[in-house]
Amino acid sequence: MIKPKKSLGQNFLIDNNILNKIIKLDKISGNSIVEIGPGTGNLTKKIIEQNPKNLILIEKDKILTANLKNDFKKTNNLKIFNDDVLQFNLEKNIKKNSIVIGNLPYNISSQILVKLIKFKKWPPRYKKLILMFQKEVADKILAKHNTSDYGRLAVITAARLKITSRFNVSPNSFYPVPKVRSTILVFEPIINKNFNFKNIENLEKISHIFFSRKRKMINKAFNKLFKEPIAVAKKINIDLSLRPNELTENEYFKITEFFENQI
Repeated sequence: MIKPKKSLGQNFLIDNNILNKIIKLDKISGNSIVEIGPGTGNLTKKIIEQNPKNLILIEKDKILTANLKNDFKKTNNLKIFNDDVLQFNLEKNIKKNSIVIGNLPYNISSQILVKLIKFKKWPPRYKKLILMFQKEVADKILAKHNTSDYGRLAVITAARLKITSRFNVSPNSFYPVPKVRSTILVFEPIINKNFNFKNIENLEKISHIFFSRKRKMINKAFNKLFKEPIAVAKKINIDLSLRPNELTENEYFKITEFFENQI
């Protein structure tokens, strides 16, 4: 058994029931698949058994990459990249209508999700994301306004993705056993008709400004963003005495739209 590296946030999924459950979340056969962080290849093996059209693996660990190349050397239409997914040009390498699957390292899972949301071309070339998160992070992605978990992740995700399925995974499904629970979330890209802003990075910037002062009233954030903050707030019917988690996703989209109009 390979010794997992704490520095890379490695927790290998070993539970056969969970592996099978992930595989059944969409049709693998005949589809293009991308697996982020295949590790020891437990899920990879299941994917290959389903005969995908082609398969891309992205693994940062050099030893694990060498093992994967050796274990699956007879597999056709397989590309293995020894790379950090946060640095890797995923948008360029991904095939049209791909399914992206990943047991993500806990320490960078939200960064990976945001990278997938910020693809320049939208709708993207992937049609589904099946991703594993620490449950605490998944709760933040799923959170609605007026709750304590609601923040930037929920707002940015809602702009471009819809969550179609979810289930929790026990710590005992991994080696080594983590101290936290995990959640699988399934996403599909959407064209959101609730806003007209053009650049997702502006939404990212605005949500950062608001939620970095989570307990403060939003009037200071408005002052920072707009030349005429009171006039803008009136136009979009927003009470400046509210806290950031009291605004809906659609209100954040509207604020971003007005911000872009004044640039």
